[in-house]
Amino acid sequence: MTGASGPDRFDPHDRYEDGPDGPDGRSGAAGGAPRIPTPRASVEDTGRRLPELRPQPLVLDHQVLKSLLGAWALAACSPEESAAVEDHLGECGTCAEEALRLRDAVGLLHTDDSLDLDPMLRSRVLEGCLARRPARIPVPSWATPYDAETARLDALLKDFGDGEWHAPVRLRWFEGGEQLSRRTTVAGVIAHLISVDGLVARALGLDDPLGSAVAGDAGPAARTEALWRASHFPPTRAVRAPWREQSHALIRTVSFAGSDGDDGGGSGRLPVSYGDFGLPLRDAMADRAFECWVHAGDIADAVDYPYEAPAPRHLHRMIDLAARLLPGAVASSRPGGADRGAAERLLRLEVEGAGGGEWMIPLGPDGKGAADGADEVAHIALDGVEFCRLASGRVPPADAAAGSVGDRAAIMDVLSATATLSRM
Repeated sequence: MTGASGPDRFDPHDRYEDGPDGPDGRSGAAGGAPRIPTPRASVEDTGRRLPELRPQPLVLDHQVLKSLLGAWALAACSPEESAAVEDHLGECGTCAEEALRLRDAVGLLHTDDSLDLDPMLRSRVLEGCLARRPARIPVPSWATPYDAETARLDALLKDFGDGEWHAPVRLRWFEGGEQLSRRTTVAGVIAHLISVDGLVARALGLDDPLGSAVAGDAGPAARTEALWRASHFPPTRAVRAPWREQSHALIRTVSFAGSDGDDGGGSGRLPVSYGDFGLPLRDAMADRAFECWVHAGDIADAVDYPYEAPAPRHLHRMIDLAARLLPGAVASSRPGGADRGAAERLLRLEVEGAGGGEWMIPLGPDGKGAADGADEVAHIALDGVEFCRLASGRVPPADAAAGSVGDRAAIMDVLSATATLSRM
């Protein structure tokens, strides 16, 4: 900036007049070294204020200033440009309204909401799509829990780094009245799911991931151990791709072979061998969905990540399967055989919360239904997720958060039998 000279303007070319009055006592003769002029007055002496340090605005026309509004809202203008825009906003109402709108829009770009996708998003989107336009080859209702749980687990695994794939996981189950455990990793858990899902694949005529590495009648534990032993190195993230391909193949195959009407027959009755026991295909798919959810929870705990329970209608199918298996488990868990008098006794199992219900559990020696008029000798009530934790071996029977009344022996028999439904 330039301006007229005045009594308060500093000119670097000013020199002292000739004489011995310089600060160093030397003469200030013409042609000598330049001298710093003596201050003429201070701010306090004159009563004037220091000028503000605000940048001087540029002289810009309306169109240029209007084009700078977006950059100004994002605080991307230079100080001079910002000053010019702000001066203009006090004079132009149209630009002031536009600037306010842009500032509000910028505020929407800064959100504190989590960017993690809802794990149930895929299921809700598919449900909404199928409600509007049903698929030509729909997934049978008894296979939808497995489809949803494998999709949720796959979403959890998607962004795992190498360190998370090797995070330690401890598998737990009950056997012989005591809790057993086996240590593995996140990748080892997925390998376990591959090996046991292979039982369903064999029943459907698909390729068995273990091939001839195990006997045809090998159960889940033997198959898992065989797959772990066959790996020259600990499983890594490479197990995710074959697991996804296998789960997609299972859903695709049962969708072509089954229908919602197969709950009472058809392909839903196809037997699936688990070695020392078997299940019809519709129940085997619910069992695989249950195990997928339980192990997904194990993985989420290992990496300190929250994981929600399945959708209520899916959770109900899993609980219903466990409740239908309980009578046989009660009969086989009694040492030395069952009391014959138990044939006329029942226990009411009440599972509370979303997906719950009530089931009458016969306490007969052969696990079959009790005769008409059998006595209800006990009542157990517990939350749905707690019941599933008990059935998966994650909580001992004595520690289960269950309310109960009636015959204590019958109550403990049923709680202990529920824990024996678990396996590796």
